[in-house]
Amino acid sequence: MMKIEALMDSLPENYNFVDREMVMKAYKFAEKAHEGQKRVSGEPYITHCVSVAAILAEMKVPPAVVIAGLLHDTVEDSATTTLDIKNNFGEEIARLVDGVTKLTNLPRVSRGDQISKPDRTLPTDEIEDDQEFTEDFFPTVRDRKKDLSNETLRKVFLAMGDDIRVVLIKLADRLHNMRTLGYMPESKRKRIAQETLDIFAPLANRLGIWQVKWELEDLGFRHVNPEKYKEIANNLSIRRGDREQEIEQIKDNLKKVLLNAGIKNIEISGRSKHIFSIYKKMVEKDKPFDMVLDLRGVRLIVDDVPSCYASLGVIHTHWRPIPHEFDDYIAAPKDNFYQSLHTAIIYEDGKPLEVQIRTAEMHQNAEFGIAAHWRYKERGPRDQTYEQRINWLRRLMEWRQEVEDAQEFVDGMKSDVFQDRVYIFTPRGDIIDLPSGATPIDFAYHVHTEIGNRCRGAKINGKLVSLDYALKTGDQVEILTAKQGGPSRDWLNSNLGLVKTQRAKSKIRNWFKKQDRDQNASQGKLMLEREIKRLGLKNSSLEDLLSNYDLKNLEDLYVGIGCGDISISRVISQLVDTEPETEDPLLVTKPASDQPISSDSITVLGLKGLLTVLARCCKPAPGDDIVGYITRGRGATIHRADCPNMLRMTDRERIVKVSWGELHKTYPVAIQVKAYDRQGLMGDISNVLSSEGGNLVDIELKVSHNLATIKLVVEVSDISQLSRLLTRIENLPNVMEAYRMRSS
Repeated sequence: MMKIEALMDSLPENYNFVDREMVMKAYKFAEKAHEGQKRVSGEPYITHCVSVAAILAEMKVPPAVVIAGLLHDTVEDSATTTLDIKNNFGEEIARLVDGVTKLTNLPRVSRGDQISKPDRTLPTDEIEDDQEFTEDFFPTVRDRKKDLSNETLRKVFLAMGDDIRVVLIKLADRLHNMRTLGYMPESKRKRIAQETLDIFAPLANRLGIWQVKWELEDLGFRHVNPEKYKEIANNLSIRRGDREQEIEQIKDNLKKVLLNAGIKNIEISGRSKHIFSIYKKMVEKDKPFDMVLDLRGVRLIVDDVPSCYASLGVIHTHWRPIPHEFDDYIAAPKDNFYQSLHTAIIYEDGKPLEVQIRTAEMHQNAEFGIAAHWRYKERGPRDQTYEQRINWLRRLMEWRQEVEDAQEFVDGMKSDVFQDRVYIFTPRGDIIDLPSGATPIDFAYHVHTEIGNRCRGAKINGKLVSLDYALKTGDQVEILTAKQGGPSRDWLNSNLGLVKTQRAKSKIRNWFKKQDRDQNASQGKLMLEREIKRLGLKNSSLEDLLSNYDLKNLEDLYVGIGCGDISISRVISQLVDTEPETEDPLLVTKPASDQPISSDSITVLGLKGLLTVLARCCKPAPGDDIVGYITRGRGATIHRADCPNMLRMTDRERIVKVSWGELHKTYPVAIQVKAYDRQGLMGDISNVLSSEGGNLVDIELKVSHNLATIKLVVEVSDISQLSRLLTRIENLPNVMEAYRMRSS
């Protein structure tokens, strides 16, 4: 339990008397505002506020940020107003508190930019603390909670573009919530932990605050996958004493070698082991626990950049480096400005050892990222680097003011800001960085809006490619343009994967918004009716969807679809939910089963009737990728695909493919495809079915006067999978249409 005395002792040394008095004043103000309030853990709420402020103080941020950390929940959870904060602590702190305050009402933004208030007010309880939400508030309270969470994230991210300190407070708030997450019910723990892994840990990584990133990842992983977390933690703890002794000996040996080579002022430390990082490497590199290279690691802190490279040379001279395990992030920093030399060597005991080499300033940047600016703010160059970081973040989020839908905004942050980057060359040799998975259309819009609008094709390294090609680092891209014209509405079809970045999507939508309203309404109606007909749905309940988008009539809905503001896939999903009683299994929402998992529900592909047993070592659950291992006399033991025991297996012939069978039920659907006959047509259709996971059950092909009519029976799991299949088949060369056949 964090107390105010401990917080005051932890404040940075450069805080003067007035700063410390203001921190104490903020504590007393927050204590009074939260008087009588307790968290789920039973601790006084003020303890949470003090803990958040302590995390911020550890980053050595300015006093205003620590004060705002103490006050961050007062407006949301008490009668205190933003004006009260402003009157007592000034406009700067009031603005920081407002930026991090969760929304207590969920307004909807209409197409006319008029904000309409909801019919009822949402409770002001903090979602992480899980105060009771009751069905009395909303009939679809789960969806409203999700909307509220997304709106909150949107508000915080918007504030990030104006003042990065808001996000530091939010990260500190989330970090302490994760530290106390064990008091929550299991379902809430998993939801919050997954959101942390999806949003907040990547956000800390993007800001370069590795100290917070690692802890958020490990805490999130602990609740999302507790079995795997415990397994790795136990493996680490078994030899902890021996490993610590090994590291001490390695440190002494390294220091002796480096000093003999004339490298002075070396600080060597054992590098902490992060469970989530180990797990990711086990999965990504398909290696067991013992083969992950960073299980043993040391970090060298030296005086300057020449000493970094000199140390690297000495280490590579004395020990054999492991091929393909060297990275120079000093000469080529990561996109979050991280700098360090990474290498892995075979140490004297024949085991791998990872070594990181950096300067003290690089280490501060690695641990505290963008927050390290305030540690060096008396130096001019640090201010310049800070501005570069802020400008870089703003460029990544240029689209943020144009997206009104909260879910779309959060998805855009995941795709444009949190993803790893690829570095692409223009024909003139300029370098452009884009999110991993970006396409030539994304590249075209990044270069210039007009080039994107008139894009008709692309050459990668001199060869023509399709517009859904995923760009790779080092590609040289040349965009082929028309003299006039605009983008295709298909570019916004998520099933086709033609556009990845929110920046490009926003520019495409803006182009269509400038078109005639009647034209957008006509196109939107045509697109929706065509999709409804293609999927064999009814459109009798379209009017019931208008309230979801705060629209007055169907024409407004069609206009929104026509200009790209409203996603057809989202409309279809909501339309399915409002379908009346139906015998169509694709339209029936399948509730999650509370029944215990049985091995009887697992299918061994190609071997009917074989006894199956769930492995105790990895405890596979529905949704996990699984494999079977044939055991003589005991049938097949079912393991998770990433189970370390399976990764160590040398007898690969006894490993068989298995699936969850009835737990992931599929339904046969009749599809008709009309196309101009050509060589390879059925092969292309088969490839689409395979890549989308659709199982072909039956096929009938007729060709008349070069016109092919293909009737397929395909097993799919839901309406979304069917929509993707039809869209991708229809996009094949020579295909005129593909639609679902419904019995009359």
